[in-house]
Amino acid sequence: MLKLNNVEMIYNKVILVLKGVSLEVPEGGIVALLGANGAGKTTTLKCISGLEHAEEGEVTRGQILFEGQRIEQMDPTEIVRLGVVQVVEGRKVLEHLTVEQNLLVGSHLRKDMDAVKRDIDLVYHYCPALKKLRNNTSGYLSGGEQQMLVVGRALMARPKLMILDEPSLGLSPLLVKEIFEVLKELNEKEKITMLLVEQNVKIALSIAQHAYIMENGRIVLDGTAEELLQNEDIKEFYLGLNLSGGRRSYRNVKHYKRRKRWL
Repeated sequence: MLKLNNVEMIYNKVILVLKGVSLEVPEGGIVALLGANGAGKTTTLKCISGLEHAEEGEVTRGQILFEGQRIEQMDPTEIVRLGVVQVVEGRKVLEHLTVEQNLLVGSHLRKDMDAVKRDIDLVYHYCPALKKLRNNTSGYLSGGEQQMLVVGRALMARPKLMILDEPSLGLSPLLVKEIFEVLKELNEKEKITMLLVEQNVKIALSIAQHAYIMENGRIVLDGTAEELLQNEDIKEFYLGLNLSGGRRSYRNVKHYKRRKRWL
């Protein structure tokens, strides 16, 4: 469904951020894009959704194809119309609007109001807490409720591909588990394809079928979720385990020397 071929991206015509990124997201699948802060994960998502244009960013080389159509130079609105919807990092709710008004904002490109009403009910089915809060002002919701709301708002755009940026950020383990269960259900029951950026490697690989590891603007490793969970580099550098299965200090995990076979 989605394919990036050797994509390079530059900010302000001088700062090279993505350095030949290639990845694929198959229809109906969940793919995770993993890596440390500053690796280029969020920038990759913005290139797909067209949001890099608002930050003086430009794809200068390579192709981004959605269902075979090149989209790297498209306006973000055009990309949403094709079925690519991004849930941006940081729970960007419209704080002065109610929960239901936020959901309606997600449907602003649609004209069939009967279908919109059915989809609001669908959101409430997957996120029942939002139904109880439908008339509450969004700015007063908890972090977990706001994250559910932005996922629901994206669902209102009827996405074929939903791209999510750090949905677990700042949430308790219990809320993270709940949100990822909802994402898994949406993938399995509503057939929504997903590309997921996440620093919580373990939870991401619990729902993804395939994953890519990014460092310094490059893809350095990829494989099935099962393969990566058994990979000693992943255990050591991202799960905090050394070769004997013990836990290393955060400092030692964060500052590692990349292994030669990744070069």
